[in-house]
Amino acid sequence: MITAVVLIHADPARIPEVASAVADLPRVREVFSVTGDVDLIAMVRVKSHEDLADVIADQISKTDGVLETRTYIAFRSYSRHDLEQAFDLGLD
Repeated sequence: MITAVVLIHADPARIPEVASAVADLPRVREVFSVTGDVDLIAMVRVKSHEDLADVIADQISKTDGVLETRTYIAFRSYSRHDLEQAFDLGLD
């Protein structure tokens, strides 16, 4: 599974609508409204790089109100749950 973090610049007057529209797209798992240099961050999970092109170039980028996107592809995923299991010695 490929995970991509998509940073989205949106029309400032339409951020909630853009977030909702992007969140409704298939293979978009979560959308966050954030502070900083971008307006939204979308988490996308797909099976192949070709699927990324479909989701990002053909869907997210063409959503009304999306002005620009930047995509980062994750090499590995780390979570608190995964790290706790890795260090669990089975002791109670």
